[in-house]
Amino acid sequence: MQVSLFYLPSLGPRREIEKGLAGLREDLYQQMLSDLKDQAQAADALGYDSISFTEHHFHIEGFEISNNPVLLDLYVAAHTERIRVGQLGIVLPAHSPLRVAEDIAMLDHMSGGRANAGFARGYQRRWVDVLAQHLHGIHGAAPGQHDAIDQANREAFEEHYRIIKRAWSESLISDAGPFWQIPPPETPWDLDATRQWGSGIEEGKVTAIGVVPKPLQKPHPPIFQPFASSERTIRWCAREGVTAILPPMNTILQNQLYGVYAQEAASCGRTLAAGEGLGVLRDVVVADTDQEALRLWRSSGAFVGKAWFTPFHFGDVLAEPGETQLPTPEQMMEQGLLLVGSVGTVIEQLRRLREITPVQWLFAWQYNGLIPNAKLQRSLELFATEVLPAFRD
Repeated sequence: MQVSLFYLPSLGPRREIEKGLAGLREDLYQQMLSDLKDQAQAADALGYDSISFTEHHFHIEGFEISNNPVLLDLYVAAHTERIRVGQLGIVLPAHSPLRVAEDIAMLDHMSGGRANAGFARGYQRRWVDVLAQHLHGIHGAAPGQHDAIDQANREAFEEHYRIIKRAWSESLISDAGPFWQIPPPETPWDLDATRQWGSGIEEGKVTAIGVVPKPLQKPHPPIFQPFASSERTIRWCAREGVTAILPPMNTILQNQLYGVYAQEAASCGRTLAAGEGLGVLRDVVVADTDQEALRLWRSSGAFVGKAWFTPFHFGDVLAEPGETQLPTPEQMMEQGLLLVGSVGTVIEQLRRLREITPVQWLFAWQYNGLIPNAKLQRSLELFATEVLPAFRD
């Protein structure tokens, strides 16, 4: 089982966030970077597979201060030796796909081929609507939203994805879609240097462009999509060979989506091992006692979940089909929806999860800042050295 660490960098513990406007504080940002470096180096030494950051903007509240995950990746790569770095994910409808292709290719070279690529559609309208306004009115689409806004967001995402894949694999590209025309018609370029040593011009006009550099990894870095919960998205990921990461959800839906991925992959001629192609996101907090772990989780995962994610309806998929009552934290721990407790407790929670679903990829949510640095590093150590050895094949 591969384990990746997932960060939405927070600025300070709960008491500092509750003072207000924590996002404006340079001291908290500097502390976040220092703690992140310590934790990344510890994770590198402990053998974790990768570290990934989300993309969000304008979070003056102090949550999810990760406006440029590629820069955070580069920061981590510069202070580590082997751990992979990635994004979960870059919100494609808010970007130029060509810039995204360039940035991840550069990261791949600068990290020595340790880059992962993660792409998301975007759901937070405060920033997606602002940064994507140049893309024909694309807006954020909330989980479970199925309307014209959602459809336009999905179409933009898929066009961006297609262009990025072509930019990585083809020497020269031209493309015409609903959102991008590459190159724009009648773009002048009449350099003798291009005629001698380049390509992509005819009669003094640009006819194609070449995105450079190409990624160091061939054909490209591994691609992930967070945090998928709809059958349509899972089928798209299976067709594209993208690893889909499921948020915590009821086990009936979780197993259904695992089955959908395998079925769609098989229809495309891909035969997968059990659980291949998907991963699950879980809060992971391990401490010396159950009581300490639960205390740390209540001031981190529980606090962030109630204040920041419940309003976006991420928790709706936790309810069993036909039910409206959400499971309690205790029930979530019993079902392996939370991995919180002492070593023995977390081993049992993870064993229960893997008995229900063939999980081969675990994305472990790390609540930096909200959990003190020393406690978080202790959790990383316990999970890597005492929990995971119980699951080695």
